[in-house]
Amino acid sequence: MNEGLRRLFPGTSDQVYLNVSERGLVPEPVREAVTEYLDECVLGTADKDRLRRRVEETRAAMAALIGADPDEVGITKNVSEGLNLFAASLPWEAGDNVVLCPQLEHPNNIYLWYNLKRLRGIEVRSIPPEGGRMPVAGMVEAMDERTRVVTFPSVSFAPGFITDVHTLVEGARRVGALTLVDAAQSIGALQTDVRALGVDALTVATQKSLLALYGFGFLYVRRAVAEQLIPIHVARYGIDLGEAHETAFEEGDLTYQPGARRFDLGNYNYLGATAAQAALALIAEIGMQDIERHVRGLAQSLASGLLELGLPVVGGAPGSDLAHIVSVGESGGGRHYTADDPAMNQLHEHLTEHRVRISIRSGVQRFSIGVYNDQADIDRVLDVARKWRDTTGYAR
Repeated sequence: MNEGLRRLFPGTSDQVYLNVSERGLVPEPVREAVTEYLDECVLGTADKDRLRRRVEETRAAMAALIGADPDEVGITKNVSEGLNLFAASLPWEAGDNVVLCPQLEHPNNIYLWYNLKRLRGIEVRSIPPEGGRMPVAGMVEAMDERTRVVTFPSVSFAPGFITDVHTLVEGARRVGALTLVDAAQSIGALQTDVRALGVDALTVATQKSLLALYGFGFLYVRRAVAEQLIPIHVARYGIDLGEAHETAFEEGDLTYQPGARRFDLGNYNYLGATAAQAALALIAEIGMQDIERHVRGLAQSLASGLLELGLPVVGGAPGSDLAHIVSVGESGGGRHYTADDPAMNQLHEHLTEHRVRISIRSGVQRFSIGVYNDQADIDRVLDVARKWRDTTGYAR
């Protein structure tokens, strides 16, 4: 990454920020766009028609990023809402099942399935992970003619490996099941083409590798699937009113908006849309191919360096499923924010004291790389970790 781009991220100036998997650094163009929007709010000059056009432009930019049509992208406030809107709108019958690996899911892609078990009598088929990786073969084996949905992360939030999406999609298609992807950790970091992947639904929020804010997100639903669904929640922007004003209402059959637009609800988060539009423009300018090459290359360098220090990198030597996240410790060996291994908690404290920002998730130190990081960041982390090892005498 060139220095000109790095200067757009002031958060890189006095720390090593390796925490994009929790929240990405916001670049200057996003701050400028948000400030302009807030100025309009303060002065009372904001125009709602223009703001709605901004939402549509942002929807189109997101669709272009993932290879979809704009009508296949709904507007949400976060990943959890996207998952719930899709799942709750399916025609579940008692005895249907969903296949997933809870240990590698964010909690918010677990709760909803057990809630549907309570409400609709579905079966939740939980498949254990394999060495910190998605148990693809086990999930495929668990699918049958009553499987309604197979759900998984495109990249697990911890330890952060890339999922073999194609095999899961093929398995789901064989039994007539739908695939629902939590793409929180991949969009904006890895190139994504929903057509090539063949997934039925995918949801993402903008505060991580999309470099924007909390409270705004997208739900992609393949058109052929979306057109068959009756949304469980509806509001004016999800209803097709033709040329009528948005406040119009006539009794009779509801006509839903085409595709995933039917999942849009009431007034949009225009602040979030403003930030997302600016961030997506920057991402398009850099190019996803270059972004992926950059962040995965740094991840390879970091993983190799940490292994040379004798630290327990999850998965060992970096392989083809290493994304932009490198994890150290025992996967699953701890709570959400702590590790069972005291040494790993001590390492986290040491890194934090030396202004290295990472997070602990599911018992592992999670180093997650953004477009704004460079090799100097990686070298700094390795130097801090080396001094901790030498001082403590740590040995596996």
